[in-house]
Amino acid sequence: MLLFLIVAAFVAAFIDSTVGGGGLVSLPALLFAGMTPQLALGTNKLAASFSSLTSTVSFLFSGKIDRKLVLALFPVSFIGSALGTYTVTLLPSGFLKPLVVILLTLMTVYTLVRKNWGIRSTYRGLTFKTAALTGLSTFAIGFYDGFFGPGTGSFFIFVMLLIGFDFLFAAGNAKVLNFASNLASLIMFGALGGIHYGYGIPMGIAMIAGALAGSRVAIRKGTAYVKPLFIAVTAILIGKQLWDLIAPPHHW
Repeated sequence: MLLFLIVAAFVAAFIDSTVGGGGLVSLPALLFAGMTPQLALGTNKLAASFSSLTSTVSFLFSGKIDRKLVLALFPVSFIGSALGTYTVTLLPSGFLKPLVVILLTLMTVYTLVRKNWGIRSTYRGLTFKTAALTGLSTFAIGFYDGFFGPGTGSFFIFVMLLIGFDFLFAAGNAKVLNFASNLASLIMFGALGGIHYGYGIPMGIAMIAGALAGSRVAIRKGTAYVKPLFIAVTAILIGKQLWDLIAPPHHW
């Protein structure tokens, strides 16, 4: 079972390191191992934190991160996620599924319709209005990651694309913000005793390897690789959430 989880973690991190969506692989694997949903979520956050930190470092060393922007937004994502994780202990998160399907579908259609979107960076800094909207969006996505989670990486990338970054820079910036939300959620789950360290740490080590491999492929191949992967993973996320709505008792 541990070997199965390690392989699943590597695959999840390879995908997640670029466009997010790794939870589509790692979370069902943990549930298959017999964990309760709460314990699976906490353990997945531990492993995912290894992955998002590794991806962040890879993109940082390649120069594909806007340091000034993500430094300002990091605490916003962190606080949002901490509040979201706390809220999920009080409220069920399942009611978000229909809304997530709608938002992911709109994002995918918008990305497909705008053929040259994200090919080249047009980002020249933020106005007061775009700064406020970006901050609010980052807080909301951070909260969402702590509260529910699926598609967080895709949502962060979409926001970065909206303010003018190309797909590669958008992916790099998104990984830093996703690391912030993972870290906050991890701390909250740890405080609540919702982590299986025996599975989470080996999976985290496997995710370091997967994230290194995935982010290096993305950096080497550039936007031509990242954009189709973003669309494919988002489409799979939509399908997964629709399936959950049709058959909720047995699926995340």
